[in-house]
Amino acid sequence: MSTTEKTNLLSLDRQAMQEFFAGMGEKPFRATQVIQWVHHYGVDDFDAMTNLSKELRARLREAAEIRVPEIIEDQTAADGTRKWLLRLDDGNAIETVFIPEEERGTLCVSSQVGCTLNCSFCSTGHQGFNRSLGVAEIISQLLVANCALGRDPKGERIITNVVFMGMGEPLLNYDNVLPAMRLMQDDYAYGLSRRRVTLSTAGVIPMLDRLREDCPVSLAVSLHAPNDALRDQLVPLNKKYPIAELLEACRRYCADAPRTRVTFEYVMLDGVNDSLAHAHELVKLLQTVPSKVNLIPFNPFPDTRYLRTPREAIDQFRDVLVAAGITTITRKTRGDDIDAACGQLAGRVQDRTRRRERLVKRAVQT
Repeated sequence: MSTTEKTNLLSLDRQAMQEFFAGMGEKPFRATQVIQWVHHYGVDDFDAMTNLSKELRARLREAAEIRVPEIIEDQTAADGTRKWLLRLDDGNAIETVFIPEEERGTLCVSSQVGCTLNCSFCSTGHQGFNRSLGVAEIISQLLVANCALGRDPKGERIITNVVFMGMGEPLLNYDNVLPAMRLMQDDYAYGLSRRRVTLSTAGVIPMLDRLREDCPVSLAVSLHAPNDALRDQLVPLNKKYPIAELLEACRRYCADAPRTRVTFEYVMLDGVNDSLAHAHELVKLLQTVPSKVNLIPFNPFPDTRYLRTPREAIDQFRDVLVAAGITTITRKTRGDDIDAACGQLAGRVQDRTRRRERLVKRAVQT
Protein backbone atom coordinates (compact mmCIF):
# COMPACT_ATOMS: atom_id res chain seq x y z
CA MET A 1 0.00 0.00 0.00
CA SER A 2 1.45 3.40 -0.97
CA THR A 3 1.73 6.37 1.37
CA THR A 4 -1.06 8.23 -0.38
CA GLU A 5 -3.44 5.34 0.30
CA LYS A 6 -2.73 5.16 4.01
CA THR A 7 -5.33 6.33 6.51
CA ASN A 8 -4.24 9.38 8.48
CA LEU A 9 -5.35 8.43 11.98
CA LEU A 10 -5.69 12.10 12.88
CA SER A 11 -8.82 12.16 10.74
CA LEU A 12 -10.63 9.64 12.98
CA ASP A 13 -12.66 10.44 16.09
CA ARG A 14 -13.46 7.64 18.54
CA GLN A 15 -16.31 6.14 16.51
CA ALA A 16 -14.35 6.28 13.25
CA MET A 17 -11.27 4.85 14.98
CA GLN A 18 -13.32 1.92 16.31
CA GLU A 19 -14.64 1.28 12.81
CA PHE A 20 -11.08 1.41 11.45
CA PHE A 21 -9.90 -1.24 13.90
CA ALA A 22 -13.03 -3.34 13.36
CA GLY A 23 -12.05 -3.41 9.69
CA MET A 24 -8.70 -4.84 10.79
CA GLY A 25 -10.43 -7.49 12.89
CA GLU A 26 -9.43 -5.77 16.16
CA LYS A 27 -11.47 -5.04 19.29
CA PRO A 28 -12.89 -1.53 19.98
CA PHE A 29 -10.49 -0.90 22.89
CA ARG A 30 -7.66 -0.52 20.36
CA ALA A 31 -9.22 2.82 19.42
CA THR A 32 -8.81 4.07 22.99
CA GLN A 33 -5.20 2.96 23.12
CA VAL A 34 -4.22 4.65 19.86
CA ILE A 35 -6.19 7.84 20.57
CA GLN A 36 -4.31 8.13 23.85
CA TRP A 37 -0.93 7.55 22.23
CA VAL A 38 -1.53 10.00 19.40
CA HIS A 39 -3.46 12.84 21.02
CA HIS A 40 -2.62 12.62 24.72
CA TYR A 41 1.06 11.71 24.44
CA GLY A 42 1.76 13.13 20.97
CA VAL A 43 3.35 9.91 19.70
CA ASP A 44 3.60 9.52 15.92
CA ASP A 45 5.71 6.35 15.82
CA PHE A 46 3.74 3.11 15.93
CA ASP A 47 6.78 1.25 17.31
CA ALA A 48 6.57 3.44 20.44
CA MET A 49 3.01 2.26 21.17
CA THR A 50 4.19 -0.46 23.50
CA ASN A 51 0.79 -1.77 24.62
CA LEU A 52 0.08 -2.86 21.04
CA SER A 53 1.40 -6.19 19.81
CA LYS A 54 4.34 -6.18 17.40
CA GLU A 55 2.10 -7.70 14.78
CA LEU A 56 -0.51 -4.95 15.11
CA ARG A 57 2.18 -2.26 15.03
CA ALA A 58 3.50 -3.73 11.80
CA ARG A 59 0.03 -3.79 10.28
CA LEU A 60 -0.53 -0.17 11.30
CA ARG A 61 2.70 0.88 9.60
CA GLU A 62 1.35 -0.64 6.40
CA ALA A 63 -2.22 0.71 6.63
CA ALA A 64 -1.99 3.99 8.52
CA GLU A 65 0.03 7.10 9.23
CA ILE A 66 0.03 10.03 11.64
CA ARG A 67 0.73 13.08 9.51
CA VAL A 68 0.49 16.74 10.48
CA PRO A 69 0.97 19.84 8.28
CA GLU A 70 4.45 21.27 7.99
CA ILE A 71 5.29 24.32 10.13
CA ILE A 72 6.65 26.93 7.75
CA GLU A 73 6.55 29.91 10.13
CA ASP A 74 6.56 30.11 13.92
CA GLN A 75 6.31 33.65 15.29
CA THR A 76 6.05 34.98 18.82
CA ALA A 77 4.70 38.46 19.53
CA ALA A 78 5.98 40.85 22.17
CA ASP A 79 3.05 39.94 24.43
CA GLY A 80 3.73 36.19 24.17
CA THR A 81 1.10 35.43 21.55
CA ARG A 82 2.40 32.74 19.22
CA LYS A 83 1.34 32.09 15.63
CA TRP A 84 2.06 29.13 13.40
CA LEU A 85 1.73 29.10 9.62
CA LEU A 86 1.05 25.52 8.52
CA ARG A 87 1.48 24.26 4.97
CA LEU A 88 -1.19 21.85 3.74
CA ASP A 89 -0.66 19.10 1.16
CA ASP A 90 -2.27 21.13 -1.64
CA GLY A 91 0.01 24.16 -1.24
CA ASN A 92 -2.42 26.26 0.80
CA ALA A 93 -1.42 27.45 4.26
CA ILE A 94 -3.46 28.20 7.38
CA GLU A 95 -2.74 30.12 10.56
CA THR A 96 -3.20 29.03 14.15
CA VAL A 97 -2.72 31.32 17.16
CA PHE A 98 -1.98 30.63 20.83
CA ILE A 99 -2.92 33.35 23.34
CA PRO A 100 -1.37 32.96 26.81
CA GLU A 101 -3.11 34.41 29.84
CA GLU A 102 -2.55 34.13 33.59
CA GLU A 103 -5.11 31.43 34.28
CA ARG A 104 -5.58 29.87 30.85
CA GLY A 105 -4.06 29.36 27.44
CA THR A 106 -6.32 29.65 24.43
CA LEU A 107 -5.68 28.20 20.97
CA CYS A 108 -7.49 29.84 18.05
CA VAL A 109 -7.93 27.30 15.25
CA SER A 110 -8.97 27.60 11.61
CA SER A 111 -11.70 25.54 9.98
CA GLN A 112 -11.34 26.56 6.32
CA VAL A 113 -8.72 27.80 3.87
CA GLY A 114 -9.95 31.36 3.54
CA CYS A 115 -13.62 32.18 4.00
CA THR A 116 -16.67 32.54 1.78
CA LEU A 117 -18.53 35.04 3.95
CA ASN A 118 -16.59 38.15 2.89
CA CYS A 119 -17.22 40.17 6.06
CA SER A 120 -15.95 43.59 5.12
CA PHE A 121 -13.83 44.16 8.25
CA CYS A 122 -12.00 40.81 8.23
CA SER A 123 -8.66 40.14 6.57
CA THR A 124 -9.41 36.45 6.13
CA GLY A 125 -12.51 37.23 4.06
CA HIS A 126 -10.45 39.40 1.71
CA GLN A 127 -8.18 36.46 0.87
CA GLY A 128 -10.95 34.58 -0.90
CA PHE A 129 -11.75 30.91 -0.37
CA ASN A 130 -10.24 27.60 -1.46
CA ARG A 131 -11.77 24.75 0.53
CA SER A 132 -12.80 23.42 3.91
CA LEU A 133 -10.27 21.68 6.15
CA GLY A 134 -10.44 17.97 6.87
CA VAL A 135 -10.67 16.57 10.39
CA ALA A 136 -6.94 15.82 10.44
CA GLU A 137 -6.08 19.36 9.35
CA ILE A 138 -8.24 20.83 12.11
CA ILE A 139 -7.10 18.61 14.97
CA SER A 140 -3.48 18.84 13.79
CA GLN A 141 -3.48 22.49 14.80
CA LEU A 142 -4.09 21.48 18.42
CA LEU A 143 -1.61 18.63 18.23
CA VAL A 144 1.13 20.80 16.70
CA ALA A 145 0.59 23.56 19.25
CA ASN A 146 0.58 21.14 22.19
CA CYS A 147 3.84 19.57 21.04
CA ALA A 148 5.44 22.99 20.46
CA LEU A 149 4.36 24.43 23.81
CA GLY A 150 5.09 21.39 25.97
CA ARG A 151 3.70 21.26 29.50
CA ASP A 152 3.84 23.48 32.55
CA PRO A 153 5.99 22.66 35.64
CA LYS A 154 3.12 20.60 37.07
CA GLY A 155 2.96 18.49 33.92
CA GLU A 156 -0.30 20.04 32.74
CA ARG A 157 -0.91 21.07 29.17
CA ILE A 158 -0.46 24.75 28.41
CA ILE A 159 -3.56 24.89 26.20
CA THR A 160 -6.72 24.90 28.32
CA ASN A 161 -9.24 26.31 25.80
CA VAL A 162 -9.84 26.04 22.08
CA VAL A 163 -11.81 28.57 20.04
CA PHE A 164 -12.93 28.15 16.44
CA MET A 165 -12.24 31.80 15.66
CA GLY A 166 -9.50 31.41 13.07
CA MET A 167 -9.87 31.31 9.31
CA GLY A 168 -13.26 30.25 7.97
CA GLU A 169 -16.87 29.76 9.08
CA PRO A 170 -16.89 26.51 11.09
CA LEU A 171 -20.60 25.78 10.57
CA LEU A 172 -19.98 25.68 6.80
CA ASN A 173 -17.57 22.80 7.47
CA TYR A 174 -19.79 21.01 9.95
CA ASP A 175 -19.01 17.42 8.98
CA ASN A 176 -15.31 17.92 9.73
CA VAL A 177 -15.58 20.36 12.63
CA LEU A 178 -17.91 18.06 14.59
CA PRO A 179 -15.57 15.04 14.85
CA ALA A 180 -12.65 17.39 15.56
CA MET A 181 -14.57 18.87 18.49
CA ARG A 182 -15.43 15.40 19.73
CA LEU A 183 -11.73 14.53 19.73
CA MET A 184 -10.99 17.70 21.68
CA GLN A 185 -13.46 16.56 24.34
CA ASP A 186 -12.45 12.90 24.38
CA ASP A 187 -10.99 12.07 27.81
CA TYR A 188 -8.26 9.96 26.21
CA ALA A 189 -7.33 12.67 23.71
CA TYR A 190 -7.41 16.26 24.98
CA GLY A 191 -10.07 16.06 27.68
CA LEU A 192 -11.49 19.54 27.19
CA SER A 193 -14.93 20.19 28.66
CA ARG A 194 -17.68 21.57 26.44
CA ARG A 195 -17.39 25.00 28.02
CA ARG A 196 -13.69 25.08 27.09
CA VAL A 197 -14.40 24.59 23.38
CA THR A 198 -16.00 27.62 21.73
CA LEU A 199 -17.38 27.79 18.22
CA SER A 200 -17.74 31.23 16.66
CA THR A 201 -20.23 31.64 13.84
CA ALA A 202 -21.68 34.43 11.75
CA GLY A 203 -25.01 32.64 12.05
CA VAL A 204 -25.59 29.66 9.78
CA ILE A 205 -28.91 28.87 11.45
CA PRO A 206 -29.68 25.33 10.18
CA MET A 207 -26.26 24.09 11.28
CA LEU A 208 -26.54 25.98 14.57
CA ASP A 209 -29.65 23.96 15.37
CA ARG A 210 -27.80 20.75 14.49
CA LEU A 211 -24.90 21.74 16.74
CA ARG A 212 -27.29 22.13 19.67
CA GLU A 213 -28.35 18.50 19.22
CA ASP A 214 -24.98 16.96 18.30
CA CYS A 215 -22.35 18.73 20.39
CA PRO A 216 -23.50 21.82 22.31
CA VAL A 217 -20.18 23.58 22.94
CA SER A 218 -19.83 27.20 24.01
CA LEU A 219 -21.27 29.51 21.37
CA ALA A 220 -19.99 32.85 20.12
CA VAL A 221 -21.92 34.80 17.49
CA SER A 222 -20.31 37.42 15.26
CA LEU A 223 -22.98 40.10 15.50
CA HIS A 224 -21.16 43.42 14.91
CA ALA A 225 -24.32 45.48 14.32
CA PRO A 226 -27.62 46.07 16.15
CA ASN A 227 -29.85 46.23 13.06
CA ASP A 228 -30.24 44.44 9.75
CA ALA A 229 -29.44 47.40 7.51
CA LEU A 230 -25.97 47.83 9.03
CA ARG A 231 -25.28 44.13 9.51
CA ASP A 232 -26.12 43.49 5.83
CA GLN A 233 -23.15 45.72 4.99
CA LEU A 234 -20.74 44.25 7.51
CA VAL A 235 -21.78 40.58 7.47
CA PRO A 236 -23.38 39.69 4.10
CA LEU A 237 -24.70 36.39 5.51
CA ASN A 238 -27.24 38.50 7.38
CA LYS A 239 -29.22 38.91 4.14
CA LYS A 240 -29.96 35.17 4.28
CA TYR A 241 -30.28 34.82 8.05
CA PRO A 242 -31.37 38.19 9.50
CA ILE A 243 -30.90 39.18 13.12
CA ALA A 244 -34.37 38.24 14.39
CA GLU A 245 -33.99 34.68 13.07
CA LEU A 246 -30.45 34.48 14.40
CA LEU A 247 -31.47 35.54 17.91
CA GLU A 248 -34.33 33.05 17.91
CA ALA A 249 -31.81 30.32 17.04
CA CYS A 250 -29.65 31.52 19.94
CA ARG A 251 -32.61 31.24 22.29
CA ARG A 252 -33.20 27.69 21.11
CA TYR A 253 -29.52 26.90 21.63
CA CYS A 254 -29.74 27.96 25.28
CA ALA A 255 -33.19 26.52 25.98
CA ASP A 256 -32.05 23.24 27.53
CA ALA A 257 -29.15 24.74 29.49
CA PRO A 258 -30.44 27.50 31.80
CA ARG A 259 -26.97 28.76 32.80
CA THR A 260 -25.70 28.92 29.22
CA ARG A 261 -25.09 32.32 27.65
CA VAL A 262 -24.19 33.23 24.10
CA THR A 263 -21.19 35.49 23.61
CA PHE A 264 -21.95 38.15 21.04
CA GLU A 265 -18.83 39.47 19.33
CA TYR A 266 -18.95 43.08 18.27
CA VAL A 267 -15.99 44.63 16.42
CA MET A 268 -15.73 48.36 17.08
CA LEU A 269 -15.48 50.35 13.83
CA ASP A 270 -14.94 54.08 14.12
CA GLY A 271 -18.00 56.01 12.94
CA VAL A 272 -19.72 52.88 11.66
CA ASN A 273 -21.30 50.87 14.49
CA ASP A 274 -19.94 52.49 17.64
CA SER A 275 -22.31 55.33 18.58
CA LEU A 276 -24.24 55.48 21.84
CA ALA A 277 -27.42 55.11 19.78
CA HIS A 278 -26.03 51.81 18.49
CA ALA A 279 -25.28 50.77 22.07
CA HIS A 280 -28.85 51.45 23.21
CA GLU A 281 -30.18 49.61 20.15
CA LEU A 282 -27.99 46.64 21.04
CA VAL A 283 -29.36 46.63 24.59
CA LYS A 284 -32.93 46.34 23.29
CA LEU A 285 -31.91 43.62 20.87
CA LEU A 286 -30.37 41.37 23.51
CA GLN A 287 -32.98 41.74 26.24
CA THR A 288 -34.51 38.31 25.60
CA VAL A 289 -31.32 36.35 24.93
CA PRO A 290 -29.04 34.98 27.69
CA SER A 291 -25.96 36.84 26.60
CA LYS A 292 -22.67 38.53 27.21
CA VAL A 293 -20.94 40.91 24.83
CA ASN A 294 -17.32 40.92 23.74
CA LEU A 295 -16.30 44.28 22.29
CA ILE A 296 -13.39 43.87 19.90
CA PRO A 297 -11.22 46.85 18.94
CA PHE A 298 -10.83 46.68 15.17
CA ASN A 299 -7.46 45.35 14.03
CA PRO A 300 -6.34 46.95 10.76
CA PHE A 301 -5.03 45.10 7.72
CA PRO A 302 -3.77 46.29 4.30
CA ASP A 303 -6.33 48.05 2.08
CA THR A 304 -9.05 48.18 4.72
CA ARG A 305 -11.31 51.23 4.77
CA TYR A 306 -12.08 50.96 8.47
CA LEU A 307 -10.49 52.57 11.51
CA ARG A 308 -10.46 51.45 15.14
CA THR A 309 -12.90 53.15 17.50
CA PRO A 310 -11.00 55.31 20.05
CA ARG A 311 -10.69 53.72 23.49
CA GLU A 312 -12.79 56.40 25.19
CA ALA A 313 -15.68 55.74 22.81
CA ILE A 314 -15.37 51.98 23.36
CA ASP A 315 -15.57 52.55 27.10
CA GLN A 316 -18.68 54.71 26.73
CA PHE A 317 -20.31 52.06 24.53
CA ARG A 318 -19.46 49.40 27.11
CA ASP A 319 -20.87 51.48 29.97
CA VAL A 320 -24.28 51.63 28.27
CA LEU A 321 -24.40 47.83 28.04
CA VAL A 322 -23.16 47.28 31.58
CA ALA A 323 -25.71 49.77 32.96
CA ALA A 324 -28.42 47.66 31.31
CA GLY A 325 -27.17 44.54 33.11
CA ILE A 326 -25.36 42.96 30.16
CA THR A 327 -22.01 41.43 31.04
CA THR A 328 -19.58 43.17 28.71
CA ILE A 329 -15.84 43.02 28.31
CA THR A 330 -13.47 44.72 25.90
CA ARG A 331 -11.14 42.22 24.33
CA LYS A 332 -7.49 43.02 24.81
CA THR A 333 -5.70 43.21 21.47
CA ARG A 334 -3.11 40.45 21.37
CA GLY A 335 -0.44 39.64 18.81
CA ASP A 336 -1.14 42.52 16.43
CA ASP A 337 2.60 43.02 15.85
CA ILE A 338 2.68 39.63 14.08
CA ASP A 339 -0.80 39.99 12.49
CA ALA A 340 -2.22 37.42 14.90
CA ALA A 341 -5.01 39.57 16.34
CA CYS A 342 -8.73 39.04 15.75
CA GLY A 343 -9.63 39.56 12.08
CA GLN A 344 -6.03 39.60 10.88
CA LEU A 345 -5.44 35.93 10.04
CA ALA A 346 -4.83 35.46 6.35
CA GLY A 347 -2.64 32.42 5.74
CA ARG A 348 -1.84 31.73 2.11
CA VAL A 349 -4.96 30.99 0.13
CA GLN A 350 -5.08 29.79 -3.45
CA ASP A 351 -8.28 31.71 -4.07
CA ARG A 352 -10.80 29.74 -6.10
CA THR A 353 -13.41 32.49 -5.69
CA ARG A 354 -11.25 35.06 -7.52
CA ARG A 355 -12.37 37.53 -4.89
CA ARG A 356 -9.23 39.62 -4.98
CA GLU A 357 -9.48 40.07 -8.73
CA ARG A 358 -13.11 41.17 -8.39
CA LEU A 359 -12.21 43.66 -5.67
CA VAL A 360 -9.47 45.20 -7.81
CA LYS A 361 -11.79 45.43 -10.82
CA ARG A 362 -14.51 47.06 -8.70
CA ALA A 363 -12.00 49.59 -7.32
CA VAL A 364 -10.86 50.52 -10.84
CA GLN A 365 -14.45 50.95 -12.00
CA THR A 366 -15.27 53.28 -9.13
